[in-house]
Amino acid sequence: MASDRIFGLVTLFVALGYIASATQIQTSFLTDPVGPKAFPMLIGAVAALCSLVMIVKPDPDPDWPMLRTWGALAIAVIVLIIYAYALKPLGFVIPTVFAAGILSYQISPRMVPAALSGVGLSIGLFLLFKYALGLSLVGFPKGWF
Repeated sequence: MASDRIFGLVTLFVALGYIASATQIQTSFLTDPVGPKAFPMLIGAVAALCSLVMIVKPDPDPDWPMLRTWGALAIAVIVLIIYAYALKPLGFVIPTVFAAGILSYQISPRMVPAALSGVGLSIGLFLLFKYALGLSLVGFPKGWF
């Protein structure tokens, strides 16, 4: 019960910090009426609301995950941090193949389907983001193609 309240309090501080950082986003005079601040502030508000619910009404008997689950979460966080740092020098496709493949392997530990889903997600997301949504993604490192 106390663990839920502590986690809720920590999450509340993080959400408030997220909202405060969203207010610092610079906007030009040619933005839409909602502006770029609305989505991050909405995410922060929902996180703050959820954390308040955890503080006010905690679970009386929380079930903590097993050690194996904590290990899988740690691996996922490490993979996503490496992914974020690898995007700029390696482009979108290569880091996404590895990140999606590793995370897929954690969901279902079979090597071939995990590798295929990594490749499929990487190429599919690149095509979706680049051509359907019009984002300016760099697919591969400079000089490859």
